[in-house]
Amino acid sequence: MDDMQLKPLVPVDQRAIAQLFISYARGQGIHCELEAQQGSHWILVDEAEFDRAGALFQEFAVQPYHPKYQQAAWQQSDTDVALPNSAFGGVAKQFLSQAGAFTLVIFGLCWLVYIGAQLGFGRDLYYPLSFFQNLSLDALFSEPWRLIGPAFLHFSLLHIAFNTMWWWQLGSAIEAIFGRWTIINLFLVSAIFSNLSQYLVSGPNFGGLSGVVYAVVGFAWWSGWLMPNKGLSLSKPIVGFLLVWLLLGYVDV
Repeated sequence: MDDMQLKPLVPVDQRAIAQLFISYARGQGIHCELEAQQGSHWILVDEAEFDRAGALFQEFAVQPYHPKYQQAAWQQSDTDVALPNSAFGGVAKQFLSQAGAFTLVIFGLCWLVYIGAQLGFGRDLYYPLSFFQNLSLDALFSEPWRLIGPAFLHFSLLHIAFNTMWWWQLGSAIEAIFGRWTIINLFLVSAIFSNLSQYLVSGPNFGGLSGVVYAVVGFAWWSGWLMPNKGLSLSKPIVGFLLVWLLLGYVDV
């Protein structure tokens, strides 16, 4: 143990996420430590186990909320990340702890708007969030929020459930690994670009987080190819399923 060399594996924005992985890796026999550097939490691992730790983190980053990771925290008696062993309380705390602040804000806003609409406030909520009826420079400068507003509008339970599920899973992983500003910029750019594109194709009456969701899917997919050391990737079956779902949406099945 005296000759052990620790090597930086990956920086993680949220300490709880980093500690959760460390607990799991230790349970797999990999020595890990946590070190704060320049606003990030670096996971340091035994150099002899670096490749195995990298493979474990790649799997972890896709589903950090999986019960096996929390179970590892309990077994390691890590009170910083262990959750109460109760049905609702445990699930709720796990849900909140595994998502970044910005990911949760967008998730919550989508559901608040949808629930409000179901309670009879649809007109009051949908009108101020809908896209410009006639896009112009004057309209753009007077109501710039309409560029991203349609991302918060959903018109069915399946629509919002699908979008927010993938946003929470992938957005959380991106925010944890790449940092909050990465997911904020990704959300803003993809929401504006997809909303403008939809407006040009079909007019102003549309809504949904789908454009953003497919942006985070693409980001996760390509980061797995271009930056495998970050530990974020999507399997081919998942990508195939999402592409088929996208095609079905275009043909209105």
